[in-house]
Amino acid sequence: MRIWQFSRLWQLRLLTVVALSGISCAALVATAKEPITPMSGPINLLEDGLDKFYTWSRGIQYEDPLRVYTYQDGVLQISGETWGGLTTKEEYADYHMVFEYRWGDRTWANRKDRARDSGILVHCIGPDGGFNGTWMASIEAQIIEGGTGDILVLSAKHKDGSPIVVSLAAEVAKDRDGETVWKKGGEKKTLSSGRINWFGRDPDWEDKIGFRGQDDVASPHGEWTRYDVVCEGGKITTIVNGVVVNHGFDADPKAGKILVQSEGAEIFVRRWELWPLGKAPASPE
Repeated sequence: MRIWQFSRLWQLRLLTVVALSGISCAALVATAKEPITPMSGPINLLEDGLDKFYTWSRGIQYEDPLRVYTYQDGVLQISGETWGGLTTKEEYADYHMVFEYRWGDRTWANRKDRARDSGILVHCIGPDGGFNGTWMASIEAQIIEGGTGDILVLSAKHKDGSPIVVSLAAEVAKDRDGETVWKKGGEKKTLSSGRINWFGRDPDWEDKIGFRGQDDVASPHGEWTRYDVVCEGGKITTIVNGVVVNHGFDADPKAGKILVQSEGAEIFVRRWELWPLGKAPASPE
């Protein structure tokens, strides 16, 4: 397979690696793989426990001596004690993700009394720890008390300090406090950093444990929330308990690894599937 047969995304990645490492194009093309897209049925990311993942934590890198990430009886448990993530070994594109989670009780360090926080990073590219020494360049589907469904754009850096620019467009407006909020039909804005709040985020949101906004659609603490993240080409849609809460388009990149964060709060995951577009089961009423 010649290099020009790859997608534009893969061409850019290959050329970047060539420039930084001096590896031959022929060797790279022989080993590179296209992102996986679910076709005939769902990909259950937890089917083999944690075999589809690797861990990365700030200051620890690829080790997990504190057993932050464990899997037992069909449930992934993330203690939240370190800042980092559980990342897929493969890259994925064009899927409907179904992710069911609930918060635990443990919180840690400077977030001990803060809103419980995590997130799913999609379209992850570049080095581990490229963003703030902790996560990858990506687009985040936020999971945080009061803000589940927010979308964050995380541009990052290569190991040599050169930028990895990630971008996403959305139709937005400003809330009472001047924060950017998704609004269908609003002004089109393209971000390479920052956050797009979900449409019902409480303008009086406070970063305190147990916060719950008056219009929140995520389930209360201790109950399971279904979180859908639909990635279709350059479009990303977040859906919380069956309600579409945020949407972006013209994403760059349009594929990559997937990462769930450890960010100071315990979280449990009982379902994590990638469905073919248009085939995911409906969220229960």
